[in-house]
Amino acid sequence: MGLWIAVMLLWGYAVGCLHGSVVAQKISGVNLKETGVKNAGASNATIVLGKKFGALVAAIDIGKGAGAVLLVHYFTKNAGLPEDSVALLLFLTAAAAVIGHNFPFYMNFNGGKGTATIIGVLLAIDWRVGLIGFVLFVVVALVTDFLVFGVLMLYVTLIAMAVRADGYWPIVIAALLFAIAIWKHLENFQRMKERSEKRVSMVFKKNIL
Repeated sequence: MGLWIAVMLLWGYAVGCLHGSVVAQKISGVNLKETGVKNAGASNATIVLGKKFGALVAAIDIGKGAGAVLLVHYFTKNAGLPEDSVALLLFLTAAAAVIGHNFPFYMNFNGGKGTATIIGVLLAIDWRVGLIGFVLFVVVALVTDFLVFGVLMLYVTLIAMAVRADGYWPIVIAALLFAIAIWKHLENFQRMKERSEKRVSMVFKKNIL
């Protein structure tokens, strides 16, 4: 089991390090880490480069989160592992992919905030519950007019998935990811306090007009 864990952690982290923002930079010539809110994610790509680049970055980052977990699904399906071991491997891979996105080694361990990646992870673990999480993300972000509150709904959904999974380790992993998400978004909460945080409606309006 130890070998399985090591391989899945390395796999998840490696896939997580494949940033959509790097592709956007190659195409546009703009380094998202140096402009806008200086975040290597889809939201900053939308703010700086527009909705098309935002969609491109989101698609890549969602795809890598889903792909990392789906491959684990494939290899563990007929491996004869206990259900709690399979759940552990799935959630470890999911966590590694998000951590790889947030802390890629080639960005001095300062990448994105994992929003698109966690969406992909949720859809890959259970697409039905993941879809509910995505709807909650959109609705809460639109109602509150702040993306960060929608993002937190994604991690609440992950915790709900973990509670339904076999064993207690998925809950521990999901809770740790939630804590990391809070920490990564502290600057957003600070900007909200200072009334300088970008509102969803303003970003949407900017990229429509």
